[in-house]
Amino acid sequence: MSERRKNRIDLIEEKFEDMKKKRWAKGVRITSGVVWNLFLLFLIFGLTLSVFAASVGAGYFASLVAKEPLRTKQEMRSEIFNYEETSEIFFADNKYLGKVSSDIERRETKLKDVSPYLIDAVFATEDEYFMTHNGIVPKAIFRGLLQDVTNSDSQTGGSTLTQQLIKNQILTNEVSYERKAKEILLAMRLEHFMNKEEILEAYLNIIPYGRNVHGDNIAGIETAAEGIFGLNAKDLNLAQAAYIAGIPQAPFAYTPFKSGKYGGGVKSDEALKPGIDRMKTVLFRMKETGYITKQEYEKAIAYDITKDLRTDKDRPTSRYPYLTQEIQKRTTDILVEVLAKRDDIELERLEQNQKLKEKYLILAEREMKTGGYRIYSTIDQTLYDKMNEVAKNFEHYGFTYTREEKDSETGEMVLVDDPVQVGSILIENKTGRILSFIGGLDDKPSYNFATQGHRQNGSSIKPLLVYAPAIEYGVIGAGSPVVDLKIDTPNWKVSNYFAEQEDGILPAREALARSLNLPTARLYEEIRDRRPMEFLEKMNFKKLTEADYVNQSASLGALTVGASVEENTNAFATFANGGQFIPSYMIERIEDAQGNVIFEHKSEPVEVFSPETAYIITDMLRDVVKPGGTGQQVPKNLNFSLDLAAKTGTTQGYGDAWLVGYNPNVSLGIWLGYKDQTRKLYSRGSSQLHPTTRTSMLFGRLMNTANAARPDIVGAGAKFKQPAGVVTRSFCGISGLAPSNACSAAGLVRSDLFNSKVMVPTKPDDSIISASYVSVKGVKYLALPSTPSEFIVSGGTGVNEEFIKRMLGPFGGDGSKLFSGKSIFASNVVSGSVFNADGANPAGVQASANGSTITWTESASNDVIGYYVYRDNERVATIRDSSSNSYSAGPGSYYVRAVDITGLLSPGSNIVTIGSPEPPADTGEDDSEGDHENPTPKPPAENENPGSGQNNGNSGDPNDNKGNNGNNNGNGNGNNNGNGSGNGNGHGNNGKNPPPKDEEDDR
Repeated sequence: MSERRKNRIDLIEEKFEDMKKKRWAKGVRITSGVVWNLFLLFLIFGLTLSVFAASVGAGYFASLVAKEPLRTKQEMRSEIFNYEETSEIFFADNKYLGKVSSDIERRETKLKDVSPYLIDAVFATEDEYFMTHNGIVPKAIFRGLLQDVTNSDSQTGGSTLTQQLIKNQILTNEVSYERKAKEILLAMRLEHFMNKEEILEAYLNIIPYGRNVHGDNIAGIETAAEGIFGLNAKDLNLAQAAYIAGIPQAPFAYTPFKSGKYGGGVKSDEALKPGIDRMKTVLFRMKETGYITKQEYEKAIAYDITKDLRTDKDRPTSRYPYLTQEIQKRTTDILVEVLAKRDDIELERLEQNQKLKEKYLILAEREMKTGGYRIYSTIDQTLYDKMNEVAKNFEHYGFTYTREEKDSETGEMVLVDDPVQVGSILIENKTGRILSFIGGLDDKPSYNFATQGHRQNGSSIKPLLVYAPAIEYGVIGAGSPVVDLKIDTPNWKVSNYFAEQEDGILPAREALARSLNLPTARLYEEIRDRRPMEFLEKMNFKKLTEADYVNQSASLGALTVGASVEENTNAFATFANGGQFIPSYMIERIEDAQGNVIFEHKSEPVEVFSPETAYIITDMLRDVVKPGGTGQQVPKNLNFSLDLAAKTGTTQGYGDAWLVGYNPNVSLGIWLGYKDQTRKLYSRGSSQLHPTTRTSMLFGRLMNTANAARPDIVGAGAKFKQPAGVVTRSFCGISGLAPSNACSAAGLVRSDLFNSKVMVPTKPDDSIISASYVSVKGVKYLALPSTPSEFIVSGGTGVNEEFIKRMLGPFGGDGSKLFSGKSIFASNVVSGSVFNADGANPAGVQASANGSTITWTESASNDVIGYYVYRDNERVATIRDSSSNSYSAGPGSYYVRAVDITGLLSPGSNIVTIGSPEPPADTGEDDSEGDHENPTPKPPAENENPGSGQNNGNSGDPNDNKGNNGNNNGNGNGNNNGNGSGNGNGHGNNGKNPPPKDEEDDR
């Protein structure tokens, strides 16, 4: 067998040798040699070129990543896990409110809380070899590179989940070879520092998923599941998981919702189709890669995903625009301090360095939005909802103006409404918690009228800046006398609400209840050098200026910048807290994404007033809501009883209206006004409700609502408790000093509350003197020695000049009005003021007759104390000031003369005749009602002066039954030889009247 085979081989060799000898065979042999040599040459060249290309590529790759820092394990892990997470807001009692406004919403989740369908869908579509590769898939990278070099229409990409994580968390979305090279390098490095589960979890938390139903940008699988389907990520079914997994390839093309710019909500059917088609592609890949069965695939393909899409466009926070904005603002302010403290920046330095503060404000705002914080507020949801509903439906705000405003989108000027705005806040006194507030009436607010609006607070400042400090200093007690007289100085003119009103001396309690400007201004001037503005500073009035400390008008609410509703209300809560100021707050605590408490509010009470002062001012403010007080309408609008103290306030021209009230548990403040501060709430004589009526009505409704919703918080049954240091003491009502015998005899003793630690009346009153007085145009003055006695009222109660000067103080004023008008002392006290007469005869009058009644006009002179009536040249009547200018007469010819306080007479009036005149019977009696008891003899002729007095001398009618005594240099001249001697006695010598007696005792 072997020999046979050998012969065959030999035979083949022989034939081959024969072929080689042929010509064509020789050519083949030469060609094959050349080809082989060329192959070897090209192989060597190719290997050389490949090595060169690899070297160049490696060098190029190295150059691309040369500047990329070599991160440590800790640094890379820190950057990967530092993904933004949307912060959330809560009402009081941990009730969820919603997410903060953010550029992108994200909420962290754990891998165990994600549906397995979703994880499989991600593997099938994004990274089939995720569990086996080391961060990159080379063939995918080369495929992507080739597609890029050849500009292929098909761009399949080549990024693994690890690379996408690097791109989103460490690098950027920049399209460049440098970024890609860094991405590859860092992806491989990350695989050494993190396990697959950590990488996958981080990826699912950072990847963008388009928009939610509200039109907000979203990222992270938990946020996507909730924002698109209203589910947790762990509850997604197969179709829902496939739909969400397909979105990241083109987030805004595949998302089912419109942009928030267009109101959010579901897209049209046509616009939904790309996302649904993408879902089907994901399902197909899941089937092809074996993650789901054919049956599961077909069931999911037929699933109507559109029925699961959320349709509730209104986000929870959209119902609370004012609240959301306010909580975010306050959280940012808190985080500024938290971040600065973390960086060892002192708060004092932060306040002094504006650029540094601006930097931390930016950082804090970013942290607030994307730090994943849980922000717990003090706002009671029930109170907030109910009170804002009352505000929205209140029908008595007033007139709505219109104003021109530029449209932000079109740039055109359009007319917009400018309604009355409201700011209100409800504070829990003992803690400072802001329970509720009303920020305004705008649907899309840009300004919070409860917390940000600073307006002059008008008369509501009076107890805070004037009366409480005056009590604290020991200047007044609750009922101490204050002076309501006009102030007219070169630098300042002040009047009451009714410009002509001057009520003289009245109790401080009454002046505050009626909110009188003049006594407030006078009292403030008395204490201004003690800098009572520091009390406001202690109560956290943030925008006080140095000018406010010296400005007299501040006592009436004219602060340079003003106060917010929160500041004003929080200050009144100081009285409810026994003089301790407890700062108001809205943020209870802040937790980070890991549940660590990074901030928790701690109250720090500030001692402002003593408990005694706080109680006394509270008792005085109780009178504001009683009859006669400016807030007397408040109880009429309440449907329950409570121990309420309050203060109203309006500013110049009714630009602002205030009402702040409190009981032991809560304080409620209200402000009304226009956004445009030139607008006015009211004009006198208009048909609109007075601003105080409006605030009283709204206050009542809000308090009724608060009591109905949370009676446990309002505590209607709570009562203010009087401290032991508050005592009731008697005092002389006109001076505030301890009662004297004269004060008691005059019936001027009163009693009221005092702070026994700083002031009780001990010095006896020394102001009262006995006095005889006359009336000049309704005002009582001390009678002069020359005043005709028939006009004098004897035995009155008067006061001395020293008392008058003390009461008028630095502003001075008309002392004759100290006991006029509505002063409770007007009926039984005469001013000690002496009338400064002009020394000229008074102006005459014009008489007329109507039947048997004679009437005459008022004399134009300002010192007239009454009138004499003459019949047939004999005086028949004396008519005192304040009586009617009329006289019932019998037949005869009559005329009238005015008499001034010094006794000077006017020329006689025109003569009027009644009936047939008869000679008067000389009975020696006076016909005038209320005239002097002795008869009046014939008066002097019209051109005669009955008497004159100089330097407190005497003057009198020489025909009268008495001469008026005086002292030194007095003289009286008249007909019938009447005269007054130098010793001060004047008398007539016609034989009819006896010499006058000394009347000093009678006066």
